[in-house]
Amino acid sequence: MVSNFPSRIESRPDTWAIGDVQGCLDSLLALLSKLPSDARLWLVGDLVNRGPRSLDALRWAIDQGERVVTVLGNHDLHLLAVAAGIRRAHRTDTLDDILAAPDRDALLDWVRTRPLAYFDDGWLMVHAGVLPQWSVERTLELADEVHRMLSGPRWLDFLREMYGNEPAQWSDSLRGNDRLRVIVNALTRIRFCTPDGRMEFAAKEGIETAPDGYVPWFEAPGRASAGTPIVFGHWAALGWLDRPDLLSIDTGCVWGRELTAVRLRDRRAVRVGCAER
Repeated sequence: MVSNFPSRIESRPDTWAIGDVQGCLDSLLALLSKLPSDARLWLVGDLVNRGPRSLDALRWAIDQGERVVTVLGNHDLHLLAVAAGIRRAHRTDTLDDILAAPDRDALLDWVRTRPLAYFDDGWLMVHAGVLPQWSVERTLELADEVHRMLSGPRWLDFLREMYGNEPAQWSDSLRGNDRLRVIVNALTRIRFCTPDGRMEFAAKEGIETAPDGYVPWFEAPGRASAGTPIVFGHWAALGWLDRPDLLSIDTGCVWGRELTAVRLRDRRAVRVGCAER
């Protein structure tokens, strides 16, 4: 009798989430040398900017194909806006190599078609955070609204209206650019909010610096996404934070601290020191 079943079950490679790279490709490659060669890689956004090898980091990610999943961070969106002439470059930006590259249009198209949220194996990945009212399912739906806009023919029109701190609070009645701006701000910029989800963008240090009436987004009472583990970056001053339904993994590589990878299956962390800055 011949069995139709395979002789052995192929195991799926482990997923490792990696904190904000920000152009620090040398540190990323050093970190990857400590991981299994077949590891699936999740990058939590801010692939480029401020580190010395933004172009090389971007090309590396593209070359990995489906092995790498990356969500958009605020610095990745800043690249798109600077390239389009919508925002001025900052003194600390390291985007010139990308902007001068002969294939810049193809590079920018790859960036703008990345998702703002990703869910697999029971984990949600975003760059910055999730508003208290949003369940995981709702977060993915709203992230997809922005993804479809940035991937479509009107993406430049939206970029021109994307920046701003208002509206500072989500409402299901929001429409148009106001609606999309709130989604972008929550997923790529949030640190603190009120218990009912009003965002604040001035405070950028640790948890202890929360303005009066505000809490870290993940400590909002009754958060609808609680119970599903979320991995995120963005908040270098917060650094590593490991809670049952939360992993903060931006450990400040571009500031001369560390780049961190964490195996989502068991939260095993691997780190390398960063010397780029």
